[in-house]
Amino acid sequence: MSTGVIFPGQGSQYVGMGKDFYDSYQPAKDIFEKADSALGFSLTDIIFNGPEETLKLTYNAQPALLTTSLAVFEIIKEQIPDITGYAGHSLGEYTAVVAAGGMTFEDAVKAVQNRGKFMQEAVPVGAGGMLAVMGAKRDDILRMCEDISRETQSVLEPANFNSAAQTVLAGNIRAIERALEKYREYGIKRAVKLPVSAPFHCSLMKPAADNMQNYLKDININELNTPVYSNVDAKKEKNSETVRENFVKQIASPVLWEDLISNMIEDGTKSFIEVGAGSVLTGLMKKIDRKINCINISGIGDLGKLEDLNV
Repeated sequence: MSTGVIFPGQGSQYVGMGKDFYDSYQPAKDIFEKADSALGFSLTDIIFNGPEETLKLTYNAQPALLTTSLAVFEIIKEQIPDITGYAGHSLGEYTAVVAAGGMTFEDAVKAVQNRGKFMQEAVPVGAGGMLAVMGAKRDDILRMCEDISRETQSVLEPANFNSAAQTVLAGNIRAIERALEKYREYGIKRAVKLPVSAPFHCSLMKPAADNMQNYLKDININELNTPVYSNVDAKKEKNSETVRENFVKQIASPVLWEDLISNMIEDGTKSFIEVGAGSVLTGLMKKIDRKINCINISGIGDLGKLEDLNV
């Protein structure tokens, strides 16, 4: 059975994630220790002991999620015999590229820590924000973004096309606040401001993308042994230079998650495994195609689900 492996992005983190794997499996423990060694401080201590405020800082959350996902994947990968594609939500694309043999873990964990710093520094804290909108057509959302951007002389853009039921917008705070006042006029059922510190995946992140391009030019990226489906264009990719370009583009471009998953299904993926913290992507899968079987492996108690998937 062809299986897609998917990795979560920022927002899925929680204090204590991965600790049961660390305590029970030496190869998982090794991944956490490699992260600490590569970064020069104990990321493991922040992941396991918090406080939550420290863990959710962008430059901690991103390497923490990558480390946890790859520690869990290290334990289960031999039990997934037919992996036909990988994908990761936003920073999860780095996790996917490591899993597909494209980067060393050490290079990736340092890269996403820097990515987090660049993204946080791109826009002053409080100057930008993000808004989830539910129950709306894509065309109506795009129309609202155009109208409000023009009206407020600022940025409001789609950041994540997560499913037909949920899209996330990003932009300047005045545009976000105006959208909260006007969203019903566009047939949008619900809008919720997200507790994030920056407007990710929109054109305001261009300075971060430029910094990342400069950082990545010296990082070794290999041809992938299994395709990774890109956030940027939803297409599968194995070419190392395209992977590098996509890492840069994704910072200031919307995450095409719904399109990406649809393409994986169209290419014959029959089941999905979300590997790492939480079950956000498993929840989105039900909204994208409820016929597709998707499980999440977040803790040791989830390992029995691998048998249910018939892998």
